[in-house]
Amino acid sequence: MAMTPLFDPAKKKRPMHVAGFMSGSGTNIRKLLELQRRLESSKEGSPFRLAFIFSDRSDGGSRGEAIALEAGIPYFSYDVRRFHQIRGVRRSVSTEEGMAIRREYDEVARKLVEAFEVDVIALGGYMSFITLPRCVNVHPADLTVENPDGSRRFVGDHAVRDALSAGSRELRASTLWTDLGVDSGPLLLISKPLEVRLPTDIDTLRRDPELLERTADEHQDRLKEVGDWEIFPRTIQWIAQGRFSLDEKGVIHLDGEPIAKGRRL
Repeated sequence: MAMTPLFDPAKKKRPMHVAGFMSGSGTNIRKLLELQRRLESSKEGSPFRLAFIFSDRSDGGSRGEAIALEAGIPYFSYDVRRFHQIRGVRRSVSTEEGMAIRREYDEVARKLVEAFEVDVIALGGYMSFITLPRCVNVHPADLTVENPDGSRRFVGDHAVRDALSAGSRELRASTLWTDLGVDSGPLLLISKPLEVRLPTDIDTLRRDPELLERTADEHQDRLKEVGDWEIFPRTIQWIAQGRFSLDEKGVIHLDGEPIAKGRRL
C-alpha cells in the first residue's frame, strides 16, 4: 500500500516550515519554540522552524505578538470577530454561506502560508474553524473514546466538561491531522493520563453548572502540562523527521506501522 509522508525531509532538503496559529495565551506555541531552540543547540539541529505566528484576534486577547517578538519572528493578526461583524454574518460553518465566508477569511492566512512556503500549520489553541489543509491540532480529550455509533465522544470546545460530566476518571490530550470535520481527522499521538480530582460527588457536580465549569477549567489547565505541552511539540518534531505517513485509506502510520487510533504515550 502506497504511503505518503506528512513531510519528507529527504525530498525537501531543509527544515520543515511551520506556521503557528493561536487565539489566546499561546502556551502551546511557546512550547514548540522552546523545543526548536533546544534542538537547534544540539548536534543534529532542529528538523523544523517556526516561520511566523498568526492570530485570529486583534483586540489584545492574544499573546501572539509578544511571543513572536521574543522569538524574533514575524507576527500577523486578522480579527475574525470583526471580520464577521462587518459582513453582518454569524460565525458559523453549518451553512453553505457560512463556509464560503470562512474560506474568504482564510484567504489571508492562505497567502501567508504560500509566501513563507509553510509545510505544516500548528494549531496551538486556535479557536476558529479553519479550511486550510495540512494542519495539526491538539485537543484536550482522548479522541479514541467513542459513542455507541462509533463517533468520537468528547469533541468540540467543551470536551473536558463533557468528559467530567460523563464520569471519566482520567483525561488525556490528542493530536490529530485535521480535516473539515470537528476534531475528526486522523489521530497522531495520545498523551499520558491526568487523574480526575472532583471537589464533590459527580451527581452534585452535574447539578451545579458553575461548579462544573470551574472544575473543567481547572482540569484543562492541569492537562496542558501533562498532555498538550508533551504531545504537541513532539508531534511536530516527528512529522518534521518524516516519521508520520498517510496511506491511501487515510490511516496514519508511524515509522511504517499503522496507528489507526493514534500512538499512546
